[in-house]
Amino acid sequence: MTSSSKSPITDAMPEVDRDLRFHPVHHEHPRLLTPAQLRQFDELGYIFPLDVFSPAEAEANRAYFDDLMARAAAAGWDAYSINGWQRHCAGMWDLCTEPRILDYVQDLLGEDLVCWGAHFFCKQPGDERRVSWHQDASYWPLTPSRTVTVWLAIDDADEENGAMAVVPRSHLHGQIPFARSEAGERNVLNQTVLDPRRYGGDPVPFVMTAGQISLHTDLLLHGSNPNLSGRRRCGLTIRFVPPEVRAHKGWNRGAIICRGSDPSGHWHHHPRAVGEVIPSRGDES
Repeated sequence: MTSSSKSPITDAMPEVDRDLRFHPVHHEHPRLLTPAQLRQFDELGYIFPLDVFSPAEAEANRAYFDDLMARAAAAGWDAYSINGWQRHCAGMWDLCTEPRILDYVQDLLGEDLVCWGAHFFCKQPGDERRVSWHQDASYWPLTPSRTVTVWLAIDDADEENGAMAVVPRSHLHGQIPFARSEAGERNVLNQTVLDPRRYGGDPVPFVMTAGQISLHTDLLLHGSNPNLSGRRRCGLTIRFVPPEVRAHKGWNRGAIICRGSDPSGHWHHHPRAVGEVIPSRGDES
């Protein structure tokens, strides 16, 4: 990969004043997570797997996504394009506000929870594209860096079908230098952190059963390999912050106040949509 010959980029968004430090958890009386799990989140940057949906509910989630993907494809969207539709689609809104998920996230972020985005990452069988090593916070005009991502397994995920993997402790380095991805890399995104092991050691694959979730901080290095298997691998990422986080560039406009309140009014709250409204191509607002 010739990206290594390029000068590393150390600030993906220099025009926005952001606090890109990891902020440890402060919760003396967690509802569901154990003190050991809270320590793990602080020290390693993630927790997984956590049980949420029963097998029957997981099958219903899969059927919902199958229908949504068919509607999206008919409108010209691809398998990675269902992003930010929680304000348009009732089913996504329901997943983002699922109380059993919020109970876990509340133990990390507090009683007031804002979901500012949700994105289906669907690797079809034989998909040769990868998600190269990156930090989510690098892409987002949010400050301070306190987003917790829930990764909900819609399908079973394992190393064969391109499960997400993370680099433990990499979240403790702040913004990690990266290179712009090159076409031959076939990266779904556009940033590539080189030599990720230097920031925390061997990657840990998130092998999960449909209906389980993982939790990770927005500064944790993660990525996934191509899905060269004959099985699909789909997951829904749901992004949560406490309301004191500030969003620039209009990123506060697609939010759902899932629990508690936002006294400042910074985050625009979207009530549950009526049905499944598929945005037109070119209209992602």
